[in-house]
Amino acid sequence: VQLQASGGGLVQAGGSLRLSCLAFGGTFSSYIVTWFRQAPGKEREFVAAISGGGGVTYSATSVKGRFTISRDNANNTVYLQMNDLKFEDTAVYYCAAGGRGNRASEYPYWGPGTLVTVSS
Repeated sequence: VQLQASGGGLVQAGGSLRLSCLAFGGTFSSYIVTWFRQAPGKEREFVAAISGGGGVTYSATSVKGRFTISRDNANNTVYLQMNDLKFEDTAVYYCAAGGRGNRASEYPYWGPGTLVTVSS
């Protein structure tokens, strides 16, 4: 499966963005899809994950209550709605599939990433 993330941009602190992860090929609804992010000089970290059917989601403590992950299997897309953005949310955001858990090394399929910059 190939993944393409989009929706990043420059936003002021307190603002919102919605990221999209569009999948091509494979049986999309069978994959857990996970968002990770990587800030400059830091390791890639788990943000949120959603089960294949969309009924189960997990979020990192740092984004809980602000970010919401969802999916539309009819359109092979996973979304990450990000509200109340903070400066520390600035990072390149990646969507990944084909694995499970919160470790980046568990996922074989990755999109190229989309940059989110939050100005303070």
